[in-house]
Amino acid sequence: MSEKKKVSLLDGFKAFLMRGNVIDLAVAVVIGAAFTNIVNAIVRGVINPLVGAFGTKDLESYSSCLKGPCHTDPKTGEVTEGIRILWGSVLSATLSFLITAAVVYFLMVLPMAKYLAKRAAMQAAKEGVQETMEVSELEVLKEIRDALIAQRSGSSSGNSGSPVEGNRGEDPGRGRQE
Repeated sequence: MSEKKKVSLLDGFKAFLMRGNVIDLAVAVVIGAAFTNIVNAIVRGVINPLVGAFGTKDLESYSSCLKGPCHTDPKTGEVTEGIRILWGSVLSATLSFLITAAVVYFLMVLPMAKYLAKRAAMQAAKEGVQETMEVSELEVLKEIRDALIAQRSGSSSGNSGSPVEGNRGEDPGRGRQE
């Protein structure tokens, strides 16, 4: 019985992995990791030098001292006295996030939303045409019915062999003598 359970658990896990969502997510993570390197290179190679034109060359070196004067060890670069807040690192990470979010939105989300909206509009138009065809077919059938009723009522007074209202569903030749 435990052998059967293991097989079903493995089959369930395999089915889970083979669903489209998991594969899409794995691809997105790999592409996202590669894309992160591009964004970090842009921040370090373009944004930091632009900010450096107005101050320090490295954005991550911006900091403030919270408590007392901050003294750093020249050999290790670590703070020996005081509490340093590295707000430049936070600003650099925020810029990386904003650039990543903007690229993802403008190059992936927005075009996909436009595509899906266009597809939904085409589907709605197709359903509208189908509905119009159904309505026009119904109207044609109603006109045929009305024409048959008018023909029957108009010819019932002059022709005794045609079906009349009283014998609907019966054989029109029934009751005739030959």
